Amino acid sequence: MSDLTSSFDHVIVGGGVAADMAARSIHEKAPAATIAILSADADGPVYRPALTKDLWHGEDPDPASQDLHTAEETGAELRTATSVTALDPAARTVTTAAGDTIGYGTLLLATGASPRRLGDGEDQRVAYLRTVADYRHLRDLVQDGTRVAVVGGGYLGTEIAAGLAHAGAEVTLHHTGRVILEHMFPDSITSHLTEVFEQHGITLVGGFRLAGIDAGEHLTLTAEDGRSAAADIAVLGLGAQLANDLARSAGLEMDGDSVVVDAQLRTSAEGVWAAGDIIRFTDPLLGDRHVEHVDHAWASGTTAGTNMAGGQEAYDYTPLFYSDLFDDGYEAIGHLDTSLEMLEVWSEDRSAAVVHYLDGEQVAGILLWNTWDSVPTAREVMAASRAGRLRREELPAQIAPGG
Repeated sequence: MSDLTSSFDHVIVGGGVAADMAARSIHEKAPAATIAILSADADGPVYRPALTKDLWHGEDPDPASQDLHTAEETGAELRTATSVTALDPAARTVTTAAGDTIGYGTLLLATGASPRRLGDGEDQRVAYLRTVADYRHLRDLVQDGTRVAVVGGGYLGTEIAAGLAHAGAEVTLHHTGRVILEHMFPDSITSHLTEVFEQHGITLVGGFRLAGIDAGEHLTLTAEDGRSAAADIAVLGLGAQLANDLARSAGLEMDGDSVVVDAQLRTSAEGVWAAGDIIRFTDPLLGDRHVEHVDHAWASGTTAGTNMAGGQEAYDYTPLFYSDLFDDGYEAIGHLDTSLEMLEVWSEDRSAAVVHYLDGEQVAGILLWNTWDSVPTAREVMAASRAGRLRREELPAQIAPGG
């Protein structure tokens, strides 16, 4: 049995940024309240984006540098490596895999997501990157010249490939498309990124749909079309699977795989809130949507925690997302979908751009490529466009590329 007390004013299930921010908001609004954080991860909350960004490119590769110090700064009782297996909203209790039953006044589900895995078999040379333990494992495997096959040419796959190349690995990036990130960026940017990745020694292999991995003396990756590739290590970026089992088994209202929440991030169960990756919420600009990025976790965790402690704040926010790829970087809001019409505005030297993604006459998303401190303006542009106050011919003058 654990040494947790049997009941807390507030219980948070999950150990990411949303959990950290919720605990901070609760503690700020109700300093005397008792808080428990139950996390399945072996490590406490960290700034998780660093696992594919700063820890590979910065001066300090130790994940301890990204510790959020949640327990020390909020007074929460943090229990890591603790899986919650059942939620009973009527009794206001949760049950852990160890058999402990813990009562709560309010509960936050911030369970996030886990990597989609290839089959049931496990080999230590096949890695995923979601937790601190995953990062440590991958770091231990990589040496100068290690042949690494990264599978997945999306947001995380490209970041991981860039990080591994910086660490000295011999990287091949296998992806399903014609070019990397083709679902997000126009050809002007994807062609530039192709050159940049190749200049950093990364081999790009398109049209590669992974069918399986043979774990012999070396790993052999086989594509659906019969092609094969050898590697010492494979890192799979096959997308994420929402950790929604607890919510679903407790009978919470769901929309597909996502937990439905109201404007204050309350679920359909009395006393239960949800935040971060797992929720479907109402974006003030884009309506009902689901987002899996740290800015959303940060903001929704903050709002949920405030409301758990008695607040009545609406989650009235359009999250941003961002990435850095070698010397390039971007911030973005909304839908970056190349099936939409794209209006590109470039700086004179072609080093920076603002890309508007148009759904008819309305802006559905904005990419700020090497353009900084412009997210608030981008939100204003989207709002004005969607309200009919800004015509498409007026868009190029709204945000200066490279700002």
